[in-house]
Amino acid sequence: MKKVLVVGGGLIGARHVQTVKDHPRCTLVGLVDPNPDIKTGEGIPRFDDMAQVTTPMDGVILATPTDLHSAQGQYAAERGWHMLIEKPVAGDMGAARALGDAVQQAGVGSLVGHHRRYHASVQQLKQLLAEGAIGTPVTVSMIWAMRKPDAYFDGNWRTAGGSPVLINLVHDIDTLRFVVGEIVATAALRGRGLRGETRIESGAIALAFEHGATGTISFADTTPSPWGFEAATGENPNIGTTGQDMLWISGTDGAISFPSMTLWQGKDWGKAARQKPLVRWENTKPPLDAQLDHFLDVMDGAAPLIDVADATRTLEIALAIEDQLAAQTTGDGHARSALA
Repeated sequence: MKKVLVVGGGLIGARHVQTVKDHPRCTLVGLVDPNPDIKTGEGIPRFDDMAQVTTPMDGVILATPTDLHSAQGQYAAERGWHMLIEKPVAGDMGAARALGDAVQQAGVGSLVGHHRRYHASVQQLKQLLAEGAIGTPVTVSMIWAMRKPDAYFDGNWRTAGGSPVLINLVHDIDTLRFVVGEIVATAALRGRGLRGETRIESGAIALAFEHGATGTISFADTTPSPWGFEAATGENPNIGTTGQDMLWISGTDGAISFPSMTLWQGKDWGKAARQKPLVRWENTKPPLDAQLDHFLDVMDGAAPLIDVADATRTLEIALAIEDQLAAQTTGDGHARSALA
């Protein structure tokens, strides 16, 4: 029975607490969070700081603000704790590399919470592309367009720094890396601000993949559209489910849309592409539960599906896109034309 500590009691931390609490292969040692207003239920020990934990520990889940990940992960490594770190892995590249060095030197296992890799449909899509179901991938089109409620930004760090790139798109970037292949170049255009803030709210991103495919991501946190991973898959209880596709990939022999897994195959435009029946893989358990299963295996020496080093590459791409978008601001917060 593995002993697991959860650090951070926010929305995702609370879900981790419940997942660990309910898992038959581990026991919840407690929650570290200095906020006394966070409720965890009866019988769960509370700590203000990781240094207060004296119980021998197997692993820790870090569900704290991003800027705390590196320091907390380095501390966990010093204590010999395996770690599962929420995404993104760190706030900047220096912090991510320092964490990676600490993990390597301590010889502990690391896993980063890009939990979409555990979705059965994501793994099926990856396998279909690898098997050549649509031939060689050529184009990739993705949409993430949600309207976040105004209260999401009120009176917290998101008021100035709540860009959807590092909060939301970092997941989509990682999913594309996992499914399609490594991203080797990016270019981004910023949309105008609609809430009267200088925060990044929308834009378009062009991507180049290592094997020659190109792709786009259109994103906005100001529009109540049906398109986005969470809405499409129903993975997040706080976001309404629409079941609409939000990712389309075309190749030399056909195309596929996700998450419906609608597969089309054909030869050329002289005859319409034909839909090929496909049985969609379904999750046998929620992705967070599957992620915890894997974390427990990592503690026993299994290779991580995404470790600190891998997640650092996802962070590097997201930060490059964020920098490109931020460079397009003017004093009034509007995008500066690339043609000006």
